[in-house]
Amino acid sequence: MRLSARILAAFGAVAGCGAVAMAAVAAHALPQRLDARALAAVQSAIQMQGWHALAVLFTALWITRITTGPSRLAANAAGAAFTLGVLLFCGAIYAHEIGGIRLGPIAPTGGVLLMAGWLLLAASALLAGGRTS
Repeated sequence: MRLSARILAAFGAVAGCGAVAMAAVAAHALPQRLDARALAAVQSAIQMQGWHALAVLFTALWITRITTGPSRLAANAAGAAFTLGVLLFCGAIYAHEIGGIRLGPIAPTGGVLLMAGWLLLAASALLAGGRTS
């Protein structure tokens, strides 16, 4: 497995574990600390983290199938966008709702990166043509 794919797979696995851990915290520790709106925001971030952990893992697998060229570049960019998007989007929501720390427009920036990751993954698939192993 290529280095970039291994790094993405490791991040995807850690992000998935983090989503499960945050779900446990949200279920057991946060209901008595947060109001309904804040708890819903945290649960939304957990859901996004879980889904995008899977997207990162899929991207890592996809990268191992691409030989070279623009498709591989787009796949690597998708993995980077998903990774940074999860960190910014989910991290900003957790920081604000749980810690009371406002980080400015970090969450929307992360959300845009998550969407860009999906578009880059689509571009990679279309550019791959028959160049996969």
